[in-house]
Amino acid sequence: MNNKTSEIVINKNDRTVCISLNRLPANSYYEGFLQQLSKAIKEASADPKVKVILLNSTSEKFFCAGADIKIFSSNTVEQNNKMVVAAREVTTAITESKKIIIAAIKGHCLGGGLEMVMACDIRLGAEGNYLIGLPEVKLGLMPGNGGAPRMIDLLGASRAMELLVTGNNINPQKAYDFGLFNQLFPADEFEESVTKYVANIAIGAGEAMAAVKQFVQNHKGMNVQQGLDYETECVSKLYDTPDAKEGFQAFVEKRAPKYI
Repeated sequence: MNNKTSEIVINKNDRTVCISLNRLPANSYYEGFLQQLSKAIKEASADPKVKVILLNSTSEKFFCAGADIKIFSSNTVEQNNKMVVAAREVTTAITESKKIIIAAIKGHCLGGGLEMVMACDIRLGAEGNYLIGLPEVKLGLMPGNGGAPRMIDLLGASRAMELLVTGNNINPQKAYDFGLFNQLFPADEFEESVTKYVANIAIGAGEAMAAVKQFVQNHKGMNVQQGLDYETECVSKLYDTPDAKEGFQAFVEKRAPKYI
């Protein structure tokens, strides 16, 4: 699927699927948009050849501004609850996927858009003057799709508390400094840098990467011994896989591994 008129644009390239938000101008979402997005993520996740899913935007100014406030404010409480459920299905599709999901952000990323990004495994940002934040408190609300716990995990309780209670935004440099962005690339080199970054991960060992993701997602709340035991459980499933055999063989033969 590669239809520029679609609200979700999908491009597959070898071991990578790029899912682009395309509801201009701001990619503000509604229930149907979220359902399309979660479907795209689930379908890409079900493809055995895919190792990496890239989530980005076709807009130069916005990654995603969160919920469409015009629709949200005119909805009934029941309709808004359905939108929240649909948004939760997107982040669940991201976290439950066995693929590495990378968000590439070069424009405003606010509210539900940031919640979506924080659910991803890796976040790549472009340098610029765009805004990143969770402004829900300024609307008399608070994040409702994992924004609070994920921000605490990524930024720490003190920084998260300040951003959550003020609703203030940060810039890309501060997002990188705080640990929200894994990498920050120059704006004029962003697409090329993201492509190289994604390609480098896509040649890796898919089963091992999936196991790492599973461990990172599930180890929270475990004590040290539980974490060690769970790590042993995860790695024990990898020893007899084709990826592990190729990795060991490539090491012995002093060559780069070629993972399927």
